[in-house]
Amino acid sequence: MSQLNRSTHPAPEFPEKILQFGTGVLLRGLPDYLVHKANAAGRFNGSIVVVKSTDGQTDEFQEQDNLYTVAVRGIRNGQSVSETTVVSAISRVLAAQTQWEDILRLARNPALQIVISNTTEVGLNYVEESIFQKPPQSFPGKLTAFLYERFRSVGGSKAKGLVVVPTELVTDNGLVLRDAVERLSTYNELGKLFVKWLKFHVRFCNTLVDRIVTRPTHDAQQALQTELGYEDNLLTFTEPYHLWAIEGDDRVRQTLSFADASTPEIIIEEDINFYKERKLRILNGTHTLTMPLGYLLGLETVADEMNQPAMSRFIESLMLDEIVPTVPDYGVPGMDKAAVAQFAHDVLDRFRNPHLDHLLLKISFQQTAKMQARNVATLQRYYEKFNAVPQRMALGFAAYLLFMRALREEEGQFIGEISVNDGLISYPITDEKAAYFYGDWQTVKIDDSATVQAFVKSVLSDATLWKADLSTLPGFVDAVAGYLNLLLTQGAEKTLAGVA
Repeated sequence: MSQLNRSTHPAPEFPEKILQFGTGVLLRGLPDYLVHKANAAGRFNGSIVVVKSTDGQTDEFQEQDNLYTVAVRGIRNGQSVSETTVVSAISRVLAAQTQWEDILRLARNPALQIVISNTTEVGLNYVEESIFQKPPQSFPGKLTAFLYERFRSVGGSKAKGLVVVPTELVTDNGLVLRDAVERLSTYNELGKLFVKWLKFHVRFCNTLVDRIVTRPTHDAQQALQTELGYEDNLLTFTEPYHLWAIEGDDRVRQTLSFADASTPEIIIEEDINFYKERKLRILNGTHTLTMPLGYLLGLETVADEMNQPAMSRFIESLMLDEIVPTVPDYGVPGMDKAAVAQFAHDVLDRFRNPHLDHLLLKISFQQTAKMQARNVATLQRYYEKFNAVPQRMALGFAAYLLFMRALREEEGQFIGEISVNDGLISYPITDEKAAYFYGDWQTVKIDDSATVQAFVKSVLSDATLWKADLSTLPGFVDAVAGYLNLLLTQGAEKTLAGVA
């Protein structure tokens, strides 16, 4: 079987308009994929130079002439989707450790317009360092050095400013990155003229990316390569749904010309909080409220939850009846109640995707912090709107409390345990509040509902956990304690059957 390259798959070449920091699958499956689509439609006509910072190896790209395949598999509007695209948007991949001078040379390219990044969540953090190292160690250091070289080469030209679009999963990622660059500019004494050019002619955009992109498993890769008829060591696997929301003005819209009316999945607005809030409450919030119950049922993935009839009904009712009505809308097309409802149905399609192995245990990482950030405001809004207990939220919260019940500690790791099919399964509780719950659970006697009630009241009233006293919500303590008693005495399956 031949390997994918430009001999087997000829592709056009375009001017280098984008510098991208990062080679990961999210970038390949969302921004790079969308730029390729725009090129194919004759809208952007630009290519991407990629910087690899982690090591000096770029062989996997060079061997394929920077081509790779995106395999889209899943469900859209209830229908199965299977699409493959050979993406040719990348022109070069440069290793920061060995090709830094080539990267700085790109800063002098007058055609360059855009910088995209996806490092890590800590990758945007400020690191006090000289930007004149070759290369600087941090991503903000590398970006500052690149921008300074750009400034020097264009003489501070307004027309040669850049649009910087970070995609890291950090709140206000554009502002965080700008702050780090500005601090590095001061530390390195780059001068008032550079700081002025940076302030007025380099636009840092806050963004939201929403698409699950993965590397296929070995078996899936072999099957896909057999289907495609060629080898692809960069094969990228993704779901049909994708959204890239970018905070920007007319200048940003003009520069990011790969986005227009024909690409509704790319949204450029001066305020993208609607899209952030919608995703946080509906997708992320539902994950956090349903993961513990699904795991207590002995399920492993989100798709498993959707294939279990009672759990599937529970998830749909929780999302559509209790979460969706609380999500604020702006009352304008695209940001109204209809857009909220459509997103919810899209999320249900995504949850049902049989091609994604979205592990419940992976979702459980730092569950307490996620519960606070994603669901406390939703719970409070439900009470403001309906003045009643949201029963499915209450059950989800009770299952979370039971999931956080550690039976033992092993070398600093707290371990929980569930009974499934007459067997026991142990699992790690990867949560910084694990010790807190381990101590509080010692006060609970499973056959004594009064101790369960006291435990629930103590946890819900702890404002250090929730930034609010949830015990003041009428009936919520009783509802959570009632469900927790049922989970302890009857098990997850029977408890869910009484609600779903």
